[in-house]
Amino acid sequence: MSIRGMDKSLRRSVALRVIWLALTFGSGCLLASGLSQRIAKRKIACKTPEIAGTCYWAHGRLSYYNGNPSVRLWKIGTHRILGIVSGPGAWKRDPLDNEHPELPANVERVHIPFSNQIYADFEICPLEPEVAGQMQDACIESAKNIVVGKYGD
Repeated sequence: MSIRGMDKSLRRSVALRVIWLALTFGSGCLLASGLSQRIAKRKIACKTPEIAGTCYWAHGRLSYYNGNPSVRLWKIGTHRILGIVSGPGAWKRDPLDNEHPELPANVERVHIPFSNQIYADFEICPLEPEVAGQMQDACIESAKNIVVGKYGD
């Protein structure tokens, strides 16, 4: 049966339900988008004006490790491992920051320590000079093209 075949009161009821659903769904989306914007704001800045010129994009694998720092990023195609912290001077504010650094919101949503690892294009901001054979401290400003993999693969 088409809408035209319905009586007037039934059409009105259907129309009101459609409007109610649209308003409910639309306001829920607006609320969710506002919430995600609030969550996305970092407590500790990673890409500060002082280090912004050193930040770069690299494809890598973010994973959780035993040891210090716990969160590490392997730059795929290299022998470089980066120790991830929240940002410049983060360990001064929180001595355990290297065990639970602040990550971009889209990474935080999917990263489950010791359960999965994240492959992505990461915007990395080094926090100290690169030295051959040593892990380098860095923070992750943003990530795109995220793929979640099984831990240990």
